Amino acid sequence: QVQLVESGGGLVPAGGSLRLSCTVSGRTFSRYVVSWFRQAPGNEREFVAVIGRSGSITYYADSVKGRFTVSRDNAKNTVFLQMNSLKPEDRAVYYCAAQTSYSYSRLANGYNFWGQGTRVTVSS
Repeated sequence: QVQLVESGGGLVPAGGSLRLSCTVSGRTFSRYVVSWFRQAPGNEREFVAVIGRSGSITYYADSVKGRFTVSRDNAKNTVFLQMNSLKPEDRAVYYCAAQTSYSYSRLANGYNFWGQGTRVTVSS
């Protein structure tokens, strides 16, 4: 059973930075395409960023492009989301998700495995 555990959320002032981590159990981490999604109160879960198996391919939602960077360390079974220039509208619970297909899906239903989420709060 694959397990994903997010960490690194917290409270930060607008303009600040946070680095989220997603650690994935199992010895086949490099097989997974991993994405970050977020869900604000009253909103649907939305795509943030995706990273391919080797880390060389990444895609971002327009709302975070240029501010967020996704990366991975396959030796440590971990994916990171560096979030800079945070805005109040970035406030949400952030989830990482993994799947083994060969697509870079931006849809939540394209992912088999999910973490429990980590909360990010940005004060204005």
